[in-house]
Amino acid sequence: MNTFVELWTYLTTTTLFGLTATLSVYVLAQAAYTHTQQAPWANPVLWSVVVLAGLLSATGTAYPTYFSGAQFIHVLLGPAVVALGWPLWQRRTELARRWRPLLVASLVGGTAAAGSAVLMGWALDLPSDVLKSLAPKSVTAPVAMGVAERLGGIPALAAVIAVVTGLVGALSAKPLFKLLGVGTHAAGWHARGFALGTAAHGIGAARAIQVNADAGAYAGLALGIQALLASLLMPLVALWF
Repeated sequence: MNTFVELWTYLTTTTLFGLTATLSVYVLAQAAYTHTQQAPWANPVLWSVVVLAGLLSATGTAYPTYFSGAQFIHVLLGPAVVALGWPLWQRRTELARRWRPLLVASLVGGTAAAGSAVLMGWALDLPSDVLKSLAPKSVTAPVAMGVAERLGGIPALAAVIAVVTGLVGALSAKPLFKLLGVGTHAAGWHARGFALGTAAHGIGAARAIQVNADAGAYAGLALGIQALLASLLMPLVALWF
């Protein structure tokens, strides 16, 4: 027992801890996700967050200690997002024909996502800085942090809200699409993917690309458009108000 405690103490003080823990937990979560035939409730991102948070809390490991190792995975987020451009390039002719309705759908979807969150927060009488942190909830976390900072919100809170939004979208998408009658034919996959990318950013796009290639391509497109529109328009709208 003493040997295990000494080993654990040593591991938690090295950069290997965050890297090893993240990879191990995610691989196990992904295996469980595959075993359940990709059931929404078994989302590997969700369970990785839950297990790692519980592990850090139970062992009293400080987050900076964990992140000193996990940052090596964090760096890969950039290339992973860029990689979403490949399926878009493969469908460039089709997307060129549809750019007008896709742009309108992005504006409407982004406005609904941000507006509904801010209105609900306002109805609950939340502080101004919290409302500003809620606005970019459907934008991928790094962009949401930058937008929230420009609006006068709390970047760290915006990141948490964005991650929760993505997880809720990934978990609820399948039953919600079924309820709304969005089918699994070609146009249906396009609509599903674009909706997921618009409302649930990177986590939604990851879910979409696991299920269907076309859905993943449209989710990646929606993710990129939302990041661009939020960065450009939200600060202008905030100044107007």
